[in-house]
Amino acid sequence: MRLIVGYQATPSGADGIALGATLARSLQASLDICLVLPQERPVPSKAPVEAAYDDILIDRATGWLDEALTLVPEDVQARAHLLFDESFAQGLLDAARSGACGTTEGDDESDAYMIVVGAAGDGLLGRHSIGTVTSDLLHVAHVPLALAPRGYRHSPPQRIREITCAIGNRPGAAELIEAATDLSVTAELPLRLLSLVSADEQSAQGQGGLAKAEEVLRTVQAELPAGSDVQLKVAEGSGIEKAASSLDWHDGDVLMVGSSRLAQPHRLFLGSVAAKMLRVVPVPMIVVPREAGDE
Repeated sequence: MRLIVGYQATPSGADGIALGATLARSLQASLDICLVLPQERPVPSKAPVEAAYDDILIDRATGWLDEALTLVPEDVQARAHLLFDESFAQGLLDAARSGACGTTEGDDESDAYMIVVGAAGDGLLGRHSIGTVTSDLLHVAHVPLALAPRGYRHSPPQRIREITCAIGNRPGAAELIEAATDLSVTAELPLRLLSLVSADEQSAQGQGGLAKAEEVLRTVQAELPAGSDVQLKVAEGSGIEKAASSLDWHDGDVLMVGSSRLAQPHRLFLGSVAAKMLRVVPVPMIVVPREAGDE
């Protein structure tokens, strides 16, 4: 199993590597650390000055990748890749596909399990901030996208402790539930199924909003494999942010959310509830693409 880490020579890039290492240990996976430069122009069209600039940029990027490898703990297998594409996000998506990182015979050439990136540099410490690359990935990624909160590099846990899977107040989200269960089983981790209820929902539905949330969670639990280590949790608050903030979060926790119903099949699109949670949760978030036909 391999994880793609989108790297830039910034603190955000270091946050992404830290989260990648934590996930890699938990999943017994390897890291493909990828830095994407603008697509090279055909050599015959290059003027000498342009060619020299490109050579300098490539040398600099190669040095950045060497530095990136020094950030990876010794017990985590990692390779560095310098890629070229007009879009940083598209370069990472191409790298996530089977064999796209220059794997050789005997290597794991399966599609990457997920892409990992750090937060933008202008966010609050310990919180998420969406930069240009992350925003692009959230609209087009075909694999799960793991987002590290800002400053994650300072004290990353050795391994994931628990997975919290946020379920909307309606049945569905088959791809999200499958992905959360798969991660829970693969890494032998407990799974917490979460539903958030805001005061607005309670006002509109009375206690029906809370009862409906509990019913949806029980329905999802009943469909999980027998013997699954699952906890059900309904969090209430004056709004989605308050409800999410009321939860206990610990080092090593990860939050998983699904794509909005507006997303194209097998693509990501962050819905309004997930976006509100992203602003307040202090733990990594994994966004899972919507399955074709998923209601």
